[in-house]
Amino acid sequence: MSETPEQRGRKRDAAATRQALLDAGAKLFAERGFDRTTVRDIADLAGVNQSLLFRYFGSKEALFEEVIARSGREHLESHPPERLLSASLRSMLEPGGDRNRTLETYLRSSGSGDVGAVLRAEIGDQYARILATLTDAPDAELRADLALAWLLGIGVVRELTGKQPLAGADPDAIVRLVLTAVRTLLERAE
Repeated sequence: MSETPEQRGRKRDAAATRQALLDAGAKLFAERGFDRTTVRDIADLAGVNQSLLFRYFGSKEALFEEVIARSGREHLESHPPERLLSASLRSMLEPGGDRNRTLETYLRSSGSGDVGAVLRAEIGDQYARILATLTDAPDAELRADLALAWLLGIGVVRELTGKQPLAGADPDAIVRLVLTAVRTLLERAE
């Protein structure tokens, strides 16, 4: 890849380069899945040499893991337990190109062997542990897993299969209906 005039004159910025690689990886993994996304394609979209992906992440697999974990960690860190499910659902339902593509990335790449499996399980376990605190029922872990399964199922039906009427439904209506039902499992959910 040859440098553009903007790239030649651009000051080196490790944080910006790392972020550009993360953003490019997120976009391409969501569109193509892990196996069909190349290091060259990620680097080209980020506007950097592909060797920088290895410098900042070590491997395509490590970049993928970071892409998957980034959104989940942000939600875990920025939302109190009672708002975690509603915030995750709203993020998943956001329209437009800037919407959260983590679910799509996860699903398109879930058949790629062990790539990211440990990290995905870790993030899922963290979500489940937090959601389980929203009920005093003896089967709290099962209830949390059911709520997460519903969230994933909504994402599959709405985003990947495009089934109507869910795919075209108003996000506020979906959130209202889902949270009303989820409170049966997790009484303290928002």
